[in-house]
Amino acid sequence: MKFSEIVTQTIAWLQREERVSYRALKREFDLDDDVLADLKEELIAIKECAADKDGKMLVWTGASSVSSAEFRVPSSTQPPASSPQHLAAERRQLTVMFCDLVGSTALSAQLDPEDLREVVRQYQKTCAEVIQRHDGYIAQYLGDGLLVYFGYPTAHEDDARRAVRASLEIIFAMQKQAPSSLVGEGQGEGVVVPPSPLQVRIGIHTGLVVIGEIGGHGRTEQLALGETPNIAARIQGLAEPNTVIISAATQRLIEGQFEGQPFGSHLLKGIETPIAVYHVQSERQINSQLEGKTTLTPLVGREQEVGLLLDRWEQAKEGRGQVVLLSGEPGIGKSRLAYALREQVTTEGSLLSEARCSPYHQHSALYPLIDVLQRSLLFTRQDTDEAKIEKLERALALSHMQESLPLFTALLSLPTPSHYSPLTFTPQKQKERTLQALLQVMLAQAERQATVSVWEDLHWADPSSLEFLSLLIDQLPTSKLLLVLTFRPEFTPPWKPRSHISQLVLNRLGKKQVEVMIEQAAAGKTLPTEVVEQIRLKTDGVPLFVEELTKTVLESVESGGGFGRSVISLGIPATLQEALLARLDRLSTARQVAQLGATLGREFSYTLLRAVTPSETDLPSALAKLVEAEILYQRGVGEQTRYFFKHALIQDTAYQSLLKSTRQQYHQQIAQVLEDRFLDTKANQPELLAHHYTEANLIESAIPYWQRAGQRASQRSANVEAISYLTKGLELLKTLPDTPERAQQELTLQIALGEPLRSIKGEGAPEVAKVYTRALELCRQVGETPQLFPAMVGLWLFYLVRGELQSARELVERLLRLAQNVQDPALLLSAHLQSGMTLYFLGEFASAREHLEQGIAFYDPLQYRSRAFHAGHDPGVGCLSYMSWVLWFLGYPDQALKRSQEALTLAQEMSRPFNVAFALNWAATLHQFRREAKLSQERAEAAIALSTEQRFRQWVAMGSILRSKALAEQGEAEEGITQMRQGIAPDQGVRSEAVMPYFLSLLAETYGKVGQVEEGLIVLTETLAAVDETGQRFCEAELYRLRGELTLQKFQVVSFKLQVPPSPQPLAPNTQAAVWVAEECFLNAIAIAQQQQAKSLELRAATSLARLWQQQGKKIEAHTLLSEVYNWFTEGFDTKDLQEAKVLLDELSV
Repeated sequence: MKFSEIVTQTIAWLQREERVSYRALKREFDLDDDVLADLKEELIAIKECAADKDGKMLVWTGASSVSSAEFRVPSSTQPPASSPQHLAAERRQLTVMFCDLVGSTALSAQLDPEDLREVVRQYQKTCAEVIQRHDGYIAQYLGDGLLVYFGYPTAHEDDARRAVRASLEIIFAMQKQAPSSLVGEGQGEGVVVPPSPLQVRIGIHTGLVVIGEIGGHGRTEQLALGETPNIAARIQGLAEPNTVIISAATQRLIEGQFEGQPFGSHLLKGIETPIAVYHVQSERQINSQLEGKTTLTPLVGREQEVGLLLDRWEQAKEGRGQVVLLSGEPGIGKSRLAYALREQVTTEGSLLSEARCSPYHQHSALYPLIDVLQRSLLFTRQDTDEAKIEKLERALALSHMQESLPLFTALLSLPTPSHYSPLTFTPQKQKERTLQALLQVMLAQAERQATVSVWEDLHWADPSSLEFLSLLIDQLPTSKLLLVLTFRPEFTPPWKPRSHISQLVLNRLGKKQVEVMIEQAAAGKTLPTEVVEQIRLKTDGVPLFVEELTKTVLESVESGGGFGRSVISLGIPATLQEALLARLDRLSTARQVAQLGATLGREFSYTLLRAVTPSETDLPSALAKLVEAEILYQRGVGEQTRYFFKHALIQDTAYQSLLKSTRQQYHQQIAQVLEDRFLDTKANQPELLAHHYTEANLIESAIPYWQRAGQRASQRSANVEAISYLTKGLELLKTLPDTPERAQQELTLQIALGEPLRSIKGEGAPEVAKVYTRALELCRQVGETPQLFPAMVGLWLFYLVRGELQSARELVERLLRLAQNVQDPALLLSAHLQSGMTLYFLGEFASAREHLEQGIAFYDPLQYRSRAFHAGHDPGVGCLSYMSWVLWFLGYPDQALKRSQEALTLAQEMSRPFNVAFALNWAATLHQFRREAKLSQERAEAAIALSTEQRFRQWVAMGSILRSKALAEQGEAEEGITQMRQGIAPDQGVRSEAVMPYFLSLLAETYGKVGQVEEGLIVLTETLAAVDETGQRFCEAELYRLRGELTLQKFQVVSFKLQVPPSPQPLAPNTQAAVWVAEECFLNAIAIAQQQQAKSLELRAATSLARLWQQQGKKIEAHTLLSEVYNWFTEGFDTKDLQEAKVLLDELSV
């Protein structure tokens, strides 16, 4: 034993016993007199921790004296002396062993306490020696148990293996020891000492811990906190005597190196989920290190992959644009391969565009493109808005796209100069125009000069950016552009295979390729063969692992180490995370800078990093070290310098090494600096501040920024992003105490969430109802609030679209009372419109007319033209359009037409596509009411064209149904039926249940025209049943009339197609029954229409019944019935319904 080890163990002995005789020291360490004298000199004169007493013993005089019951571990298993910074608490992966002596209770009953002490002491000493050989650290002696760490304070590449090997060696060593050989002389008579060897149980688990100094008042120790030590202790309890049980987490790290077998899954005390464990039996003689090796090729590195990229680049330069989808696991070399392409492109002098997706901006619409624009336009923080606009104008002029400047200023959050026309598109249309403009710029640039565009980390792309890439890929084949997209395997590209798209999946490197890479990474330094082999085996062909672990070894050598085993253990950790942490540890203060940078993101500016770095930090020096170590890449100089983590894994590792409390501190500091000093970011990227405040656990500060980010995204039609932001705000809000302030904040978020949710899910989606139901509940909690009205409107629209008219009616009545109470003209206008709509679908046309007339009276085009109401259309257009329908039902077809034309004119004057599409569809419906097929078709086709362009799916579907009916009326009934069924289908996005009865009546009528009477009757039966259930009675009279007509057609009583009576003939009994059924249907229709004051429907039903009575010879009754209705009308005599009624009256008069 080395003299230094004797010194440290003697110190530990003195700390425990407080005094030790020279005789005991000579026997314990087999010392001669000279060595004993040296030991006394070292302890008394040099270390000043002991004193001689009477020439017989040493007495402890140092600090931290402990009780005699505590056994101190030999120093080689304790952490070495380090600076306070090194001993600061940290997060790291640790393999924990828990070892327990079997049968200690029985031994205590069989042995004298002094002899038992000696047995336990020798057991602990034996374990410590084995643990010392494997560089483990005994954290605690817990009675007859040991808590041991592998991977602390120094990580090794095989800490899990060391723990398992040490465990097997401890069991082997215990088998050589028996209590009978350990007890001292003087054992009392009659005491039987067990002759069998000592036995132990051992459990091992690997996992994440926080390890640091615990304790105080001179009594401290390094302890790991977390679930990992507890699991190790619980697993030990599963072991049989002299067995080693390990967790699945540890098994994965030593797989193939030991013989063993599964030991089942167990639910451990205090652990929520079952833990799979394994029984380790022995170490394999030949370790399995070949798993995962790739087939060797004659090429070195990525020659084939580079060749493919260059081939696609040559095709692109010839005007045959190409896409390369480059995928692979983290660290496999995607970025490195793209960099090789960049070098070729820049050497040629061609253009290169680089976009980076960010985990902080996964829901920031078009973030990569905005970033590319800002960098390519050379925007600086010092630039004024005017200077930025000037740069933008110059750039757009190159592509002759100056007229698109307002789209780009909106995208870049810049004011639009006054000499440009303001944007008047809907948010969705503006988004589409912006994407098209970006596409045009990129293609125009490639047309001028062949270009490579590299998009990295597509797995973090926002939905809008993916939409842009889809547009770009569609137009790429005829351009001089090579598009390279990199992503991890978990991302599934949304693009179908096409001739100009190549898929490139990176595989791991072979043996020779790894050796060449190690040589290159060593930069001229020669590594021993055994070191190269260890690197190759541990990296398993992953380029990033190879590169980083080689540099770790070199840095260890440069810092004064050698290529001895301990240095290799430090230089080649078992995982990349450990390797990176080892590199960061050796960077001293630069480590903290790397962690702070990692908190900022994959990319960050010097200016922002400087703003959040403590003033005493030598930031330039630290950054220089990080760049030199190739943890960071640098671009630019001075204040414009930007830094990039070489790999996302490097950033992740640096960030995850931080304690949670430190992370929160950093995020808070970053958020506050952004808020106070980076006003552009605060205004244009509120989601970034929201993220940092969230990670800082400053929930009350984060929520307003999530709200602002959601509202900003919604205004841009980035609905997916808006939903994400607002939902995040709501989730955070749940963590706050239930107060009136929280309820008000949640109400604001719920109201904001409703609009984008309706756009994505549809107005009748259950998610929409949940949002507005919750909003109403919050309104009741908050009390009087202006947000009550939009909450009620949102839920009212849900009920209306779902056809739940009674619920809609109850809400709209409350809306009207609320508007009347506050006497707000805008609210009154909205409430009267919503009342008129609801009453229309209920079939209460006279009341609907009253409300719509009041709405029209409140409407002031100048005041409300810039405002969007419940469904996005102008309230004036809505009132006039619904009024046209109501007037037709009430028997005023000409006044209805006039109102419809007014609505369409008003919508067109506003130049708002949504209003125009709405008015066109309502006009097409009115012409269908009036049986003007050609005009209905024209309006419907105009609505379809506009709605398709603007992506108004509900209006496309409605227009398609109306167009199909118009075609059927003009002789294309079969095609009309097919198209109508497609438009009515639930997956078409229309399914406004409120209007479904009318659409279904059109389908049933068309079935009759092609002779499919049974299909038509089935539709009518189902629809009438639904009307009874929902109260959608606006076309109930027409449904009964059509049932009567189809019933007669089924028995050929009346020609439905021609609607002329056949020759009078005696009726068969079954035919007579059909006539009675039809007559009852017509009478029901008339009664319902009369109750609803629906004169137009009453006229149709009376005409049908009069025609039937005419066939039965009841001409007088028929004439009386029809004339009473006909004579009521004062207009519309040129419409088909009144013309046919007049012809029939003339026939009945003869």
